[in-house]
Amino acid sequence: MVAEHCSWCGAEVEADDGYRAYEPAGERRAVFCRLEHVVPWGIKGAFWEAGALDDPHLTESGSFTCSQCGTDLDPEVHVVLVRHRGEHRIADHFCGVDHLVDWAKAGGRWQ
Repeated sequence: MVAEHCSWCGAEVEADDGYRAYEPAGERRAVFCRLEHVVPWGIKGAFWEAGALDDPHLTESGSFTCSQCGTDLDPEVHVVLVRHRGEHRIADHFCGVDHLVDWAKAGGRWQ
């Protein structure tokens, strides 16, 4: 697999590392080498690239809650952040970019 580049700093991000943010409804995506890079990216306007979710099964259950506020989400209209860690994919779902940024500011899953 070809390495991608971080949407914030431009560093190479291998296929089995980093974070991928997706907006499934708009088929948009962003790549991050570190969780911390989600914050300035979101604050500066969340520049997305075209691209569909790499692992569609991460949104197939149809029942999601926002990892930041706990609100039930529409499976079609939300933001997904996927941690790539080796062969594993860990997904968190959000109401939108603002909640994704707030969650990342607070340390993500390590809050």
